Amino acid sequence: MDILFIGDVVGSPGRDMVKEYLPKLKEKYRPHLTIINGENAAGGKGITEAIYKSFLEWGAQAVTLGNHTWDNRDILDFIEKAKYMARPANFPEGTPGKGIVYVKLNDLEIAVINLQGRTFLPALDCPFRKADELIKEASTRTPFIFVDFHAEATSEKLAMGWYLAGRVSAVVGTHTHVQTADNRILPGGTAYITDVGMTGPYDGILGMEKNVVIKRFLNSMPARFEVPKEGPVQLSAVLMELDRKSGKAKKINRILINPDHPLYS
Repeated sequence: MDILFIGDVVGSPGRDMVKEYLPKLKEKYRPHLTIINGENAAGGKGITEAIYKSFLEWGAQAVTLGNHTWDNRDILDFIEKAKYMARPANFPEGTPGKGIVYVKLNDLEIAVINLQGRTFLPALDCPFRKADELIKEASTRTPFIFVDFHAEATSEKLAMGWYLAGRVSAVVGTHTHVQTADNRILPGGTAYITDVGMTGPYDGILGMEKNVVIKRFLNSMPARFEVPKEGPVQLSAVLMELDRKSGKAKKINRILINPDHPLYS
């Protein structure tokens, strides 16, 4: 069982990169399941129904979100009917949408869980306790449990990885938009990486126009961050191999496509 996960897609440059390269990645690696984090897919903030459906049409089977879930108000019109979209499960009780989705692949079923960290991010319910609750539920249905932990602090992501080691197939970090080089298999067969990275503008800062971000650092004045519409782009992802019977991870490899990478054209 191979899972391809594409990190935070930012704006139209990121979407264009997915549209172009996802078919190439699927042909090269033949993943059984593809998951995309799409919380920045609409202009860098939020997601729309059209974008969600496009991801599925281009070959994804599930979409995860994060702290920008509600930035595009259109989501309130379709989140309840988006069968394969997970928003952070530790949002308060009664929040629209769901934090876990199940994807059927022939005779197998995969649980996809989305959680959000609390360090340097808005206060939410405890992601660790929510993980316990959802893993207990998912384990009655499948040994394949994938967790997208959308968090700021590396320490919180590492803590989640070790907390869930041996209980889930994978814990992948998102949100900070810079791919880390610490992919590994934790004890008990859990694939882990602190951050998968982002898919979008290559010469921006976390996917945003770099000069605006630099100016804000210089003068501390409010600024409108925008996604550059032109320039080189990148795609960040990980490919995981899971044991077909136990759901335990055997491998996790990083994928990075940009102008300095041979897959880039």
